[in-house]
Amino acid sequence: MNIEGGTEADPKGPDAQGVSTSAHSVGHDSWQQVGFMLVTGFNCGYILSYSSLVMVPLGWKWGTIILLIFGLYSAYANWLLAAFHFIEGERFIRYRDIMGFVFGKYFYYMTYISQFSSFFLMNMGFILLGGRALKEMHLVLSDSPWRLQYYIIFTGLAFFLFAFFIPTMSAMRAWLMVSAVITSVYVILLIIMVVNDGRSDKSGSYEVGGSQVGKLFNAFAAISALIAANSGGLLPEIQSTLRQPAVKNMRKALLMQFTVGIFFYYGVTVVGYWAYGSAVSWYLPQQISGPSWVKILINVLVFLQSIVSQMMFVALIHEALDTKFLDAEEKLHSSKNVKGLFLLRALFYAVNTFVTAAFPFMGDFVTLIGSFSLVTLTFVFPSMIFLKVKGKTTRIEKKVWHWFNVVAFSLLTIATTISAVRLIVKDVTQYSVFADT
Repeated sequence: MNIEGGTEADPKGPDAQGVSTSAHSVGHDSWQQVGFMLVTGFNCGYILSYSSLVMVPLGWKWGTIILLIFGLYSAYANWLLAAFHFIEGERFIRYRDIMGFVFGKYFYYMTYISQFSSFFLMNMGFILLGGRALKEMHLVLSDSPWRLQYYIIFTGLAFFLFAFFIPTMSAMRAWLMVSAVITSVYVILLIIMVVNDGRSDKSGSYEVGGSQVGKLFNAFAAISALIAANSGGLLPEIQSTLRQPAVKNMRKALLMQFTVGIFFYYGVTVVGYWAYGSAVSWYLPQQISGPSWVKILINVLVFLQSIVSQMMFVALIHEALDTKFLDAEEKLHSSKNVKGLFLLRALFYAVNTFVTAAFPFMGDFVTLIGSFSLVTLTFVFPSMIFLKVKGKTTRIEKKVWHWFNVVAFSLLTIATTISAVRLIVKDVTQYSVFADT
């Protein structure tokens, strides 16, 4: 199979499922642009919770082992999936189209539902992170901040405006450099402050608490969060924006993510746990000491960076809505499309913001995303595609390897989903609707 050969997906022509066109750009961007998008996208405000969500349930030994294993495994799985951008001479610009072409209509819709539900939940997490950052900033300036829901509304409005004026991943070009600078500043500044706290206070405990059953469930929940940290489940959609050679360029961008990018978010995760131990906060800036201006600056930067990062993950939903309801022959901001574009973005963010305000449980979003679909999208489906497309011609040891991936990670999906649901049930009993957390 020639992974780089075949027919280009025509952005104005039908795709493998017969869906007419994509309203977004196809085959347009450089690997450097996509690499920056991956690095900044995965170094979003979510990294501020990984010390609590990943390291606290696992402890130093297993936390370090799991960080390394799933970092390497995620890189491998995405590297593998990138090769199936071309199958039998056709270029596929959507994950669901690949699954539909290889396995039929059932898997097409299964992938569709998994991706859309994940990114809806993920964007709830982004909105909550932005709202939390605004509230933390206000707490430094005032002893009587507003309820969290007001900050969530402001965040949803900011996300809506950005998504309206910058409606696609390709359109983010100039903003990615701004986001990269913001990301570097807030991560480096945060690490400096956390290290300073860790040096001044060595009283923290690293003991993993809870019963044996509780520890097991919490460990699976931590794995779910870690998978969400490394993979977004939308690689084919990101790859569709790349110019040829699309496979080589995607792999260059992935190399950038899993070297430069992973260094930042794993660094924050480990340093946060080292400094505060098992008492580390789910939102790291909430815990740091130091001058007030530093806390304000970090929270402002986290908020601004989240506006750009969330667009990468939710662009898949925007693309589907824009393609279905707008005229793909016209530019998105053309007089014919601009009203529809405004209404589609407004409706999506209104619903997303309302649900976030009603259920502001940050940790649950991360674990549910990882368990509900990302295990399958990241680890199970790529091996299934390999077995279907190349199984008849590949060596027996490769078949065994990919069958192992399918079975093992299918079982992991069940275990992590049970753990995530358990956490949600627990939080529902602790918090009321529209809780001011």
